[in-house]
Amino acid sequence: MNKEIKFTDKALKQINHLLSKKDKGSFFRIAIKGGGCSGFQYEFTFEKSKSDDDLNFKNILIDKTSADLLKGSEVDYVSELIGESFKISNPQTKSSCGCGVSFSL
Repeated sequence: MNKEIKFTDKALKQINHLLSKKDKGSFFRIAIKGGGCSGFQYEFTFEKSKSDDDLNFKNILIDKTSADLLKGSEVDYVSELIGESFKISNPQTKSSCGCGVSFSL
């Protein structure tokens, strides 16, 4: 895993909690996909297997392209008025939409 991507204790605890409800051997995937009102958005999914180009941090998978776009980022799990969610602080983003779901690079 790219050492420049940091995971807070809260994020790791939540990922492990979610994985504990899945089949053994499952992975938590973080990816950047095209879409949203600003061009890109983060995607969080569960996978049973990893690809050859995946970077692996414990039980978290990130494809190489997404990892390059996540360099210097911190992944956190936050509780806000609108609910709980994973939050990625990415220094490479130029702007984000009003809802905070999508961003541009």
